[in-house]
Amino acid sequence: MLQQSPPSALRESSPVVLETKRLVLRQPTLADVKAIAAIVGDKRVADNLRRVPHPYTLDDAVSFVTTVARTSDTVFLIERDRDAVGLVGINWGNEAAPELGYCLGIPHAGKGYATEAARAAIDYAFEEFAIDQLLAGARVLNPASRHVLEKCGFQWTGVELHRSLALGSSTPVDRFRLERGVWASLKSWGNAARRV
Repeated sequence: MLQQSPPSALRESSPVVLETKRLVLRQPTLADVKAIAAIVGDKRVADNLRRVPHPYTLDDAVSFVTTVARTSDTVFLIERDRDAVGLVGINWGNEAAPELGYCLGIPHAGKGYATEAARAAIDYAFEEFAIDQLLAGARVLNPASRHVLEKCGFQWTGVELHRSLALGSSTPVDRFRLERGVWASLKSWGNAARRV
């Protein structure tokens, strides 16, 4: 039976771990703050994220990890061979239209990790929760992120201006939607194994 919304208390007591062919996705902990700060602190990464300041400090990473542990947002640290390569998650600020977000460290871009991690998070969201759609966005100047969303079945819905903390201004963002029916018809990419 699908849950209506993400159960933050259940998630805290038994965090979900997703395993794909090459990656492990798990809840970030305080032991990960240096790796998170290194990934998100790179200006080339921060400039493509909406709610991330630049410079991004260790204190910002600590705040992020502790906040994630107390919210209903679903956030996974992406690991490859036990090294942190990025983050992926679902923001449940609007339960009727949760939003997928992700980022990778620059050395790990272009290897298919973002697509692999995004698909695992998408599957988790649609398989566990009674949602009809997922939303996502990519800066107009970030064609690699747009390509990830398109490979996952997201369909372009238009362009919006979004405020970026790192840029200190608004920037055009391509907006995308993935409906449950489209996801179900495309779901040939294989399942991520799930551990609790």
